[in-house]
Amino acid sequence: MHLVTAERDALLKPIQTVSGIVERRHTLPILSNLLLTKTDGELSFLATDIEVQISTKAQCEKGQDAATTVAARKLLDILRALPAGANVSMELNNKKLNIKAGKSRFSLQTLAAEDFPTVSQSAEFKAGFTVGQKSLKALLALVQYAMAQQDIRYYLNGLLLIVEKGQAKVVATDGHRLAFAALAVESDVDRQEVIIPRKTVIELERLLDDSDEPIRIDIAPTQVRFQFGNVELVSKLVEGKFPDYNRVIPTGYKNSFSIAREELIGCLQRAAILTNEKFKGVRCVVGDGSLKISCTNTDQEEAQEEAEIDYSGDAIDIGFNVTYLLDVLAHVKSETITVALGDANSSALVTTPDNTEFKYVVMPMRI
Repeated sequence: MHLVTAERDALLKPIQTVSGIVERRHTLPILSNLLLTKTDGELSFLATDIEVQISTKAQCEKGQDAATTVAARKLLDILRALPAGANVSMELNNKKLNIKAGKSRFSLQTLAAEDFPTVSQSAEFKAGFTVGQKSLKALLALVQYAMAQQDIRYYLNGLLLIVEKGQAKVVATDGHRLAFAALAVESDVDRQEVIIPRKTVIELERLLDDSDEPIRIDIAPTQVRFQFGNVELVSKLVEGKFPDYNRVIPTGYKNSFSIAREELIGCLQRAAILTNEKFKGVRCVVGDGSLKISCTNTDQEEAQEEAEIDYSGDAIDIGFNVTYLLDVLAHVKSETITVALGDANSSALVTTPDNTEFKYVVMPMRI
């Protein structure tokens, strides 16, 4: 049975879109597959890992309706390996998906479409808003690096999204640092707080365009749905209570200084070369007009850096994990950043002059 004939890229792009969430080794073998469904001149592609589901579609010639599932990774690798511009045809015969392009021939095993476990969508998508893809992508980039990875406090392995009238806020923390950012949106929904899983956030950031094309976000009690272009992404939410970020973000610090972001990145990267591989600690001494950064390691080696800053506050000697500082500097785009400090035992607050809705808090470490 003929499924589709199309140029390679017309098939490769939608398959790349959905394949990112496919687990290579899953306890359910069918979840390594994509669900291909042909109906009424449209070919839809769907992948899921039970937690997240992504679907998209491409135009195809009309013909008999059909559905099957086939190994995502193999299909993707085959299409990638074919020459650009190649004409590709796919046919279903005797539980095999036959692929032809020029003189290339492939025959892949399939599994029945009716055995594919799609995520059933909630009937309660009430709260929703629309925003430009570029804006959402930039907002996620400001905080996603602070999400925890495989923390037993499972609610930290994701991102807190708060939607209220006129604003969307995102917060991520792994217990050592916290990133907060907000964006004005057109929404008149009652306040909603949901935790989006880490995998969904990373996948979403990968899929979003740097364009003003809209993305629709709808929230249900146990799911969140993103719709943009031809793509629909539905994800389970993480259950649990996210920490109160307002208590973590310090206010009223009297000691602060501004520094060129690139200059600080250079100082920290050079010092980081000699940090202890396990602890990654750097010592920062802030005094009149200068920021001194130093570190030592178990081999008694040391690195010292110094930058001039406009500062006349208290002398502070404080340690940080250098990775946590470099992470934030890599993700904000401002030329200058401002660092506010309390004392050697208080967390530092990093902000940028051009975005009052961004805050990054990092805990000190003993050096």
